[in-house]
Amino acid sequence: MFKLKILAKLTVKKYKPQIIGITGSVGKTSAKEAIYSVLASKFRVRRNVKNYNNEIGVPLTILGFTDSPGKNIWKWSWYFLVATKNLVITNKKYPEVLILEMGADKPGDISYLTGIAKPSISLITAIGHSHIESFGSIKNILQEKSKILDKLDKDDWAVLNFDDANLVELIKNNKNKLKTFGQKIGADVHIYNIQTSFRNNTYGVVFKLSHQGSETPMWLPNVLGWQHAVAAAAAAAIGLALDMNLVDIGASLASYHPANGRMRVLPGVKKSWVIDDTYNASPESSLAALEILAQMPVEGRKIAVFGDMLELGSHTEAGHNQVGQQLAKLKIDYLFVIGEKSRDIARGAKEAGMSEDHIFHFPFTMEAGVFLQERMKEKDIVLIKGSRGAKMEQVVYEIMARPWDANDLLVGPVEK
Repeated sequence: MFKLKILAKLTVKKYKPQIIGITGSVGKTSAKEAIYSVLASKFRVRRNVKNYNNEIGVPLTILGFTDSPGKNIWKWSWYFLVATKNLVITNKKYPEVLILEMGADKPGDISYLTGIAKPSISLITAIGHSHIESFGSIKNILQEKSKILDKLDKDDWAVLNFDDANLVELIKNNKNKLKTFGQKIGADVHIYNIQTSFRNNTYGVVFKLSHQGSETPMWLPNVLGWQHAVAAAAAAAIGLALDMNLVDIGASLASYHPANGRMRVLPGVKKSWVIDDTYNASPESSLAALEILAQMPVEGRKIAVFGDMLELGSHTEAGHNQVGQQLAKLKIDYLFVIGEKSRDIARGAKEAGMSEDHIFHFPFTMEAGVFLQERMKEKDIVLIKGSRGAKMEQVVYEIMARPWDANDLLVGPVEK
């Protein structure tokens, strides 16, 4: 790992790319993909693939590799040889911009990653409960994530979420160039009138995006939720920081494709619809997904399928219960829960008045998926969500209309 770090640092020093560092508890990957869509229209750009946002993934991205050799010593040797060659012989196709998602599973991770690749633009998407088991409190999570700003020079850019109350002090005390984004009035890049729409036989998000009096309408197909509009706003803020204009930014966002498992709309069996949000889950993101499901214009039933939300520490029971309570208040028609921790979602829904006849619990994803497939009807819409460890993509596989596309569309491998 040390050699990998050194090669990555030397590569950055040689090629001097513009580095955009992205962190936050939620929304990092969607923001990364939106930023890539915007900047790829003007620059040679590279971003992390998959979840390559840690002490191995970030250096591999810098060096231009899209998969990890794991324990394959020969492949590692080949990677080191190629990386060394690119230091000796200039690669004229090396990216002008690196978009690097920087994750933090434990204290010190952000400083380690910015020590490899110093950002000139740092984005914080939002602060939430993800990984709170490792950090102990929201305050500690904020402290860790905000370290992505520490290495910025005075003329570098901080791009911060204006809607997040946890970031108010960072915005107020910022000493760098600043762009804010969000739904609240006062954000530099303001998004509003966010709605779910059905166009061209698919669901998508429509909204308006404004900056300094200029305004552009936006349509993002095959995705749902204000979080994609927020990702687009974050990307617009970075595009503006790099002297792009709003018209070009709006046009480039038409090519935005979220990573698999992020509120992505897929056709389901029996002419139904599936909302695949299986990449990860926290109480905050689960509540947001439920709000979207509740507001969707559908003729069929609204069904929520939840797996366990992990790494919540002492907040585990309360977080799951909160999701169940809100689900019942939003009048979601049916609830399926899978796993032990998700039982508290069912309990919360029952306590808030949801009928026991509309609540189902399963120990395994495949069993739940087959049961659901048999009972789905035309125009039903099913939200599927859970932490990465819950492997909820198996449920998506069981009810998607084109299961043969699973390798391209789902977040992980499934049993076929």
